[in-house]
Amino acid sequence: MFRLDAARRAQARFLDRVHARLSARVKPATAFVGQPEPRTLGSYARGRQLTAGNLLFAGHLVEAPGAILWDITPPDDVFLEEIHGFVWLDDMASVGDAAARKTAQNWLFEWIARYGNGSGPGWTPELAGRRVIRWLHHAIFVLGGCTPEQSRAFFRSIAQQTIFLNRRWHSSTPGLPRFEALTGLVSAGLSLQGMESLADPAIRGLGQECARQVNEAGGIPTRNPEELLEVCTLLIWARDAVQDAGRSAEMQHLQAITRIVPTLRALRHADGGLARFHGGGRGAEGRLDAALAAAGTKAQAAKGLAMGFARLSAGRTSIVIDASAPPGGQASINAHASTLAFEVTSGRRPLIVNCGTGATFGEDWRRAGRATPSHSTLCLDGFSSSRLGSTARIGPVERELLEDIPKGVPVELSRATDGVRFEGGHDGYLKSHGMTHARILELTFDGRGIVGEDLLVSLDKQSKARFDERLEESRLAGVPFDIRFHLHPEVDTAIDMNGTAVSMALRSGEIWVFRYDGHCSMSLEPSVYLEKGRLRPRATKQIVLSARAMEYATRVRWSLAKAQETAIAVRDLVQDDATELLN
Repeated sequence: MFRLDAARRAQARFLDRVHARLSARVKPATAFVGQPEPRTLGSYARGRQLTAGNLLFAGHLVEAPGAILWDITPPDDVFLEEIHGFVWLDDMASVGDAAARKTAQNWLFEWIARYGNGSGPGWTPELAGRRVIRWLHHAIFVLGGCTPEQSRAFFRSIAQQTIFLNRRWHSSTPGLPRFEALTGLVSAGLSLQGMESLADPAIRGLGQECARQVNEAGGIPTRNPEELLEVCTLLIWARDAVQDAGRSAEMQHLQAITRIVPTLRALRHADGGLARFHGGGRGAEGRLDAALAAAGTKAQAAKGLAMGFARLSAGRTSIVIDASAPPGGQASINAHASTLAFEVTSGRRPLIVNCGTGATFGEDWRRAGRATPSHSTLCLDGFSSSRLGSTARIGPVERELLEDIPKGVPVELSRATDGVRFEGGHDGYLKSHGMTHARILELTFDGRGIVGEDLLVSLDKQSKARFDERLEESRLAGVPFDIRFHLHPEVDTAIDMNGTAVSMALRSGEIWVFRYDGHCSMSLEPSVYLEKGRLRPRATKQIVLSARAMEYATRVRWSLAKAQETAIAVRDLVQDDATELLN
């Protein structure tokens, strides 16, 4: 099977190269049918850094003032993919001054000179789609002050890429890569003279992909909240481009947006950021607000699970819990072993977090971020609740898939005596240790208190026999487990009450206190916060409850509560630190 997959990938890369070269022979577009609107959002700070020659891509910083981007030796394939996708053009356009324009023009026209004949690493459907979207959105920015020769080169190249997309979009990986390819093709077909005949098939293809990839509950197979946001954003851009051209988008396309929006609202914390699960981050600054505003639907978050996540909210507090098994197969290429992990946000201040994706800090960090100990949940005997297995390729990058994932994840949401209640369990440790992990979380109606309970149980004769084997292997010392609570870097911590409690101060002035009940030890240990757009992981802390399972049922109770002196309403005027791209 592995050899067959490798052969198929090699064939796809060969066909991409062939069609890229053939596309160079097409008759170029000559002008725009209608002036494209700049729909993408960029970072002004990042744009200034790029203009100054501080090139930060995929966690690698290259200081090269005045250099041509394509002269830089890429540190890895992810760096290469980022620069050829031209998302950096969003940041340059957000600056918009003469220096940024000049730098962007130099890089764009040099790309055409070097790779416009179909050569180079940027000729995959998803990269071509990503690139075409940016060229169209920022056409006014990059064509301002250009010579007629440069203008002709621009239209010739974007037409070539459009033809390539028309021939190869179907070979892209289903999911976000295919949505990128199709959105680029739809946008170009509607915007460029001579490409009009390509628009209608692409519009139909996009509708069909929406029906295949976006389920009835508004979720996607990867269960990555940030990826869902990117898909929604692409669908909104494509819908607006179709409507601006006086046409109608496919019904499946419009219905997909309507289904996704309530799911995004359910995955949004009280501070406006997305929950960070399965390779996703909080989302680019302003992207979620822009998508929800542009979607044009007022549907609220549905009750029950949203893309496999449960949300509890009350007062100023929100909790998002991974309440399903991780995705399997090809969809698990970025998935994490995070079943029953949770995040907590109070007002606009994150409190309990997961470490996040380490993809931008190298493969070792990426693998570490996917493991169960990097999440705020229970980890048994150092094992992850899902394990890494065989590999698959997305673009130029090989990734490991998640295998041996939990098969049963029962969940129930209900009302508690004084709040809302989540109950869930998973059998990710059943085969290895004969134990099921169950977790109960209760949030009070005023949002000031959270009570949690973690249980390890052996439920039947077979699982008890497996646990007995593990117990004997430990020489009756018990099977060790840890319950981890990773804290946001801006949370100040101190151990109180002779080591039985941890006080946590947020920058808003709120004080939360963590306590536990059970035969376990508590420690405050180092942790990391893996955040996209930074050069290095951020140091932080984690609360760890450690114990050993000696019997068929082991229970640990814990609580998080605001200190009594913390006001019900906090006027949070403390300014966040400006984003330091080089931190």
